[in-house]
This record gives sequence, structure tokens and C-alpha cells, in this order.
Amino acid sequence: MGSKLVLGGAGYIGSHTVRELIKKGDDVVVADNLLTGHKAAVDPKAKFYEGDIRDAAFLDKIFSENVIDVVIHFCASSLVGESVENPIKYYNNNVGGAISLVDAMVRHDVKKIIFSSTAATYGEPERVPIFVGDRTEPTNPYGETKLAMEKLFKWCDNAYGIKWVALRYFNACGADAAGDIGEDHKPESHLIPLILQVPLGQREFISIYGDDYDTPDGTCIRDYIHVTDLADAHIRAAAYLLDGNESNVFNLGSGDGYSVKEMIDIAREVTALPIPAKITPRRAGDPSSLIASALKAEEILGWKPQYTDLKVIIGSAWKWHQAHPHGYDA
Repeated sequence: MGSKLVLGGAGYIGSHTVRELIKKGDDVVVADNLLTGHKAAVDPKAKFYEGDIRDAAFLDKIFSENVIDVVIHFCASSLVGESVENPIKYYNNNVGGAISLVDAMVRHDVKKIIFSSTAATYGEPERVPIFVGDRTEPTNPYGETKLAMEKLFKWCDNAYGIKWVALRYFNACGADAAGDIGEDHKPESHLIPLILQVPLGQREFISIYGDDYDTPDGTCIRDYIHVTDLADAHIRAAAYLLDGNESNVFNLGSGDGYSVKEMIDIAREVTALPIPAKITPRRAGDPSSLIASALKAEEILGWKPQYTDLKVIIGSAWKWHQAHPHGYDA
């Protein structure tokens, strides 16, 4: 039995997945360039390599020194707004990184990969909730690069027999129940940590980007999924491929949508502190409503979110941010 290679394992979702794999007794190898990840987030029981997956010699070293059963690939640039401003960076890192990775997998005869895709592959959805077979028409370069990665893996399966699972996440959130690893992005772009920066005294108000969307209260609606539930889905997807199944795509979400205003209200309740909000202009490339149908993941992977109460999810994030007000730098 070989190891699981977690690329981007020092990042938010990667570090939680590493932790859950180690809890199960798996041997885990982590690679991360630490541009956005944090060494302190990596479970000390994992074997760690610092480097960039676009570096062929770096990947050759990892694959030569370890027997890898399955790759779990989290490395990517993931800010929608930045992708609109700097598409070259996103194609270079996301698509370029995937090409370099598949190239190394072919050289070292590694045949299984799970990778982070995104709800952004759908763009403005034709219907809500969104099913896996629905039209994919991204409205930003971030979503476009993730869709390009899915297509790359499809053709690599055809050519080299590399089996893959794409997990299209909706909005990842929350923190590990123990409270010692959580979300720390610089700059922060995710709604829950941004909201919680207000009661932490790090910003005066939370910005609501547009209140004129075609939704009940005019603010964007999203499907929030706890990071430990996401980690569980990756572990199940790895087992699915190791059992000899075919390549596949799954949505990961709760099936419930909450508006930005609703999220702020829940955070006010959880923190018992005032959280002023201000309406600001819309951001480019933000669809009005993204809610998943995760029925396929339930039927095939046996996956169902365990954390479905938003108060519990925001509470886990609040516990982490209170203990680490400046993230891992604290």
C-alpha cells in the first residue's frame, strides 16, 4: 500500500484533508510551494516537500522517493477577481501546473488523481440547484482554467489511462473541530472570515457586493460546505478510484443556499457582537445564485455533509479566528 500525495496540503482545504487522512492511518506526502499555504497547517505526521509542481525535477524527486497510490491535487490560484485582472497567472499556475503534474504522473506510472474543481465551472446556472451534467460556461478565468483542467484529465485518461475525479466545490467554510487549523488567506476573499474580521476589530464593516441581484433579498446566494466534509469527500473519492472505478465528476455542496445578508445575520447571532454592513458595487463575474445538487456524490461515493447547521459552521470558524486573529502568523 502506497502513500497519498496531497499537493497544496499546506492550504486551507488541503491541510484539513491531510489531517483526516492521517486520522485514518494513511501515509501522507505533502507538497506545497507555501505561496499561499502555511507550513504550520501541515500535520507533523505527514512527509513534507517544499516546491512548485511546475518544476519537473521537484515532482520527479517526490515520485522517485515515494510509492504514490493516488494524487490529491489542491494547488491552484483561486481568486475570481484576480483571475479577471490577471488571466495569464491563472492559466500558468492552474493549467500549466496540471500539465506538469500529468506529465510527471505519466513518467512515474501513477494512474489516479482527485482534484479540486469548482462551481465556477458552471458560470451563471441555467437552473438551481445545479446538477453535474448542466451546461458549463464559466464567467471568469478562474472557472475557465478549472474546466480546462477537467478536460485535460479527460483526454489524459483517454491517452494514458489516468483515472480522475473532479470535485466541484461550492463555498468551503468552517474550521477543524479541534480549533488548531482553519482558514488563513492573504488577502482574504472568503465571506465568513471577512465577516468575522469585523467583530475581531480588523475591519469597520463587511462589504456586500451588490444588493440588486435577482434573489429574495437582492444579495448573492451561495451553498456553504464545511471544510471537514470536503476532506471526507476527497477520502471517499480516493477509495472510489482505488477500487478500480471509472473517472467521474461530482458536485460537493449542501443543497441549501444562503444569501450574503443571511450569513451576516447568523454571524451576528454566533458572535453576539454588532457587525455593520455596507452595500458596495457588484464584483465582475459573480453569479447571483449557486446551489449544488450533490445527489450523485451521495449515490456513488456515499457522501453526505455532516455539518449542515450554519451556526455550527460559523461557530467553528469563529473559534479558530478568535484563537488565531492573525492566522498562522499569530
